[in-house]
Amino acid sequence: MEWIFSSVCEIPGLYFCSALTSGYVLYYLLEVVKKPIIACSDGEFKNFLTANVPLLGEKFWPTVWCVESRLQTLMASFVRATSIPQVNYRREILTLSDGGQICLDWMEPIENCPPDTPTIIILPGLTGASKADYVRGLVLAAKDEGLRSVVFNQRGIGGIKLKTPRTYCAANFDDLVEVIAYVRGCCPNAPVAATGISMGGLILGNYISTHEDAGKSLTAAMLISVPWNVFKGCDSIERPVVNLLLNRHLASCLCNIIRGVREVVEPDIGASTVDNILKSKTIKEFDSLYTCKQFGYGTVEAYYSAATIHNKVHRMKVPTLCLNAADDPFQPYDGIPVEEVNKSHNVCVVITPRGGHIGFMEGIWPLISIGRRQYMFELFAQYFRSALSQSEDFSAATEKVRVSTP
Repeated sequence: MEWIFSSVCEIPGLYFCSALTSGYVLYYLLEVVKKPIIACSDGEFKNFLTANVPLLGEKFWPTVWCVESRLQTLMASFVRATSIPQVNYRREILTLSDGGQICLDWMEPIENCPPDTPTIIILPGLTGASKADYVRGLVLAAKDEGLRSVVFNQRGIGGIKLKTPRTYCAANFDDLVEVIAYVRGCCPNAPVAATGISMGGLILGNYISTHEDAGKSLTAAMLISVPWNVFKGCDSIERPVVNLLLNRHLASCLCNIIRGVREVVEPDIGASTVDNILKSKTIKEFDSLYTCKQFGYGTVEAYYSAATIHNKVHRMKVPTLCLNAADDPFQPYDGIPVEEVNKSHNVCVVITPRGGHIGFMEGIWPLISIGRRQYMFELFAQYFRSALSQSEDFSAATEKVRVSTP
């Protein structure tokens, strides 16, 4: 009799758990799983994407236990770090015109890769390098598609010593100009494209909207989780509690970079200045104390005004596909220039309802090795597979916008 009584007592709990589970499943299916917003003006570029990038027409199914934006941001890095294999790059040290050095990490799809193999330059995020989990995922996706990739590790990043006091910032693309010229020289008969992630996307976005030869140098571009409006992104990442913790973590990473190159930077700016920089608690503090002074900006507002690209969409000279999440803690939805992009024949922004910052995890347990590639990597692969492998069709579809872009 006792087991019968216990079973009866457990029934209300079972009903409650069942109702809670059913409610969450209903919420997930109705409010979480949705097709992305596709912002782009009608025209040849949009038609090409619709015909060749099938993922644009599919729903995005965020990992069912990880739909919250900050959780997606954090867990994506953990899951990818433990599931994406390490990559054996071919490293090359490039000496720049001012004596500075960067390292380029190449990945060929096959041995003795033909010289005309399409090539993608990858610009990692704020403190990222070729070993970053999301970079490895992109590199391996490119390799699977028969595309060559080369990761552009910024000055002082990637394990090589800083040769000059200068590092890098979101508004300056001088080093990228030299990298693109070098890669094109190495692959003179190959179409060359570029992908920028987060701050790497700001550098690339400023290049394709400002440099006069961008339209001739790159066949296509992709921006992933780029903070279009730097001011709104900064405000968002300074909100307590979780956003601010992410902010402080990145500020700590920036300070560690300066700590690692202190012997080169200190003679130029002084020991006391370096000490103050290393006390930075937020990205904005770091930019105010270091980035602004190094690159000649009077205030952090002036630097962010130069770095932001939300007001430069109409000037982008390269056909560009962008991926953002509407809940990105580094870039709120109202910072994405949807209205401006809807007027552009050259830029398309894919906005998933969930995904966080460089997250975009799908599935019950989003291991990269199970099923298809994760959303970000699959979109990257589909876009560049069609844009570079069908380069003549892509060029024909985007020729008018290249010519007409002011």
